[in-house]
Amino acid sequence: MKYEEISKMVIGCSFEVINELGVGFLESVYEHALFLTLKEKGLSVKKQFPIKVMFRDHCVGEYYSDLLIEDKVIVELKAIKKLLPEHQAQIINYLKATGIEVGLLINFGNSRLEYRRLSLKELTNPAHPVYPC
Repeated sequence: MKYEEISKMVIGCSFEVINELGVGFLESVYEHALFLTLKEKGLSVKKQFPIKVMFRDHCVGEYYSDLLIEDKVIVELKAIKKLLPEHQAQIINYLKATGIEVGLLINFGNSRLEYRRLSLKELTNPAHPVYPC
């Protein structure tokens, strides 16, 4: 399955989740609901996937992405009023640390689902500069 197909499925499932649950829940509720919805669609999904930050062959930090889909797309979820530049920076760092090419930042904290698709290729290409959210 290609990155674009996975991204579209994740975004579509996110709309299903927010339409059924509405806003106001904790991030963990949306994470579990999205996990179940993606599994129902037949996708391989890992929750709280560990990400090690390596420096000179040493692990200098460890983070956890909310979801990893098909071992190809990192999904970071939020349930806040508005996405901020530091939320985008978080997923950019996850992409850099793992070498995974595509990440999705999805916010369930607004009455209108907010999402951003980030590509490591575009982030490292000077012709496609990254601007704050």
